[in-house]
Amino acid sequence: MKKQSPIIKILLFPINLLKYEALGIYYTCYALLYPFIFIFNKIGDIIFKNYEKSSKKNSNIKEMVEEEVNLDSGISAFKDEEKQVEKKDSKKETKKEDQYKLEYTETLEDKWNKFYNNLSFVKKQKEKDLAQNRSLFEILQTDTERSEKPVTYKYVALDSSGKKVTNTFYAYSKMEVYTYLTGEGYTVLSIETSKYIELFYGPSEFNNFHFKNKDLIFWLTQLSTYLKAGITLTDSMRILGKQMSKSPRKKKVFDSIIYNLTLGESFSSALEKQRNSFPALLISMIKAAEATGELEETLDDLADYYTELENTRKAMINAMSYPAIISVFSIAVVVFILLYVIPQFEGVYASTGATLNGYTLWILNLSKFFDKNFAFIMGGLVLIIAVIIALYKKVKSFRKNFQIFAMKLPLFGNIIIYKEMNIFAKTFASLLKNNVFITDSMNLLSEITTNEVYKEIMFRTINNIARGEKISTSFKDQWAVPEVAYYMIVTGESTGELAAMMSKVADYYQTEHKTIINNMKNFIEPAMIIFLAVIVGGIVLAVILPMFSLYSQIK
Repeated sequence: MKKQSPIIKILLFPINLLKYEALGIYYTCYALLYPFIFIFNKIGDIIFKNYEKSSKKNSNIKEMVEEEVNLDSGISAFKDEEKQVEKKDSKKETKKEDQYKLEYTETLEDKWNKFYNNLSFVKKQKEKDLAQNRSLFEILQTDTERSEKPVTYKYVALDSSGKKVTNTFYAYSKMEVYTYLTGEGYTVLSIETSKYIELFYGPSEFNNFHFKNKDLIFWLTQLSTYLKAGITLTDSMRILGKQMSKSPRKKKVFDSIIYNLTLGESFSSALEKQRNSFPALLISMIKAAEATGELEETLDDLADYYTELENTRKAMINAMSYPAIISVFSIAVVVFILLYVIPQFEGVYASTGATLNGYTLWILNLSKFFDKNFAFIMGGLVLIIAVIIALYKKVKSFRKNFQIFAMKLPLFGNIIIYKEMNIFAKTFASLLKNNVFITDSMNLLSEITTNEVYKEIMFRTINNIARGEKISTSFKDQWAVPEVAYYMIVTGESTGELAAMMSKVADYYQTEHKTIINNMKNFIEPAMIIFLAVIVGGIVLAVILPMFSLYSQIK
């Protein structure tokens, strides 16, 4: 058998270690779980055999019942003349027959439910729950305290199927929570609030829940469909709340909206109270739609808007994922070679007395430096990244300068600019179509964008409009606004079709954004491969060159 070199052994060591660890874990888990698997299989076999026997019995009974029904129908056909006289008796007989069918054709699930519900501890638990519900109701009749501002209440209730549900509700009193839940078909067992509940479940920056674009698309599309079908807004929200009730946070938001709708509040007002969960643009668009009576059309427009945003986001992720993977892999390979491969060759050079050139010595010294200071280097990188992120989030001037620097990069700058222009034009067009005032539109646009450069442009536009100037004035001679966008805005203002022109601007920059992303993807992929080849090849060359010199000396 051919003996493996030390380098190959070192390279294969982590793989072999992981392989044997995985095998050990597998056999250990299998040995621990085998008795339970054996028992569950035996129980499953017994249940399945009993189910087969019961199904056979049920089928035989069904046949008997069908024969009896056919016989009865024949007799009734024969005695048509006596039907009026024996009407009451026939009704009683029919009821008996139906009862007979139900008794003998009930499913295995029905039998199990009947058996389970007749268990003593289940009956006791149900009686306990009902007693708890009555006690809570008696307490709430005297406890009429109402807080000045909404409070987070944690409740425990039984749904229509008897399943216990625990969630939170935002209201002014316990009675409001009880009234709402009872109206929704729940049996309420307990309602409580405390500083602990308010801290961990109440509305805060730490506990905010934001709907993702895909959730908004589903919700808007379904809501529009239900409203077009003639279902009321409150009932539509109830249906959607049940569809999205798997997430306690989503259910909490929908319960609050439904509750406010039942109090007679407008849809936009109910959404406004959940502004931490819904985008400001969505709330403003729905508010404008309520005024114009075009709620269904606005919901469809918003669904299309967030669909396009989601598609743009996915395109960005797809374009950047492969280069990011290549980059991480390249760094990992270089670090692995420097920390684990190069030190092995250093020992070989020392034992053979090979003469080392300057490039090889530099690689060896770099490897030693990384080996000694690896923890400090990684800690420093993490600290630097954390500081940059903190400054970006908290310091406006740093964020603005960082964004300007990124926007002026040769390739990445256009990606940012085109994306911002696409979102700006698309949103502005939707707001104009829904008859939102231009100043309100600019305020919304300044809230939507996270780019400080475009925020300043929006604020400048508001000031210019207040002075009686045109919208295009704010976009003139702005390095962050392409000339094409500026002249299209000017054309839209002069023709009185600004909304239609902004839609064209959005389509244009959406296409340009996709094109430049694809071009960047086509450029980055070979660039990263070349970079990896150069770096790894350079390190390999530094390792091999002393071998050649040693070989020439021996020869």
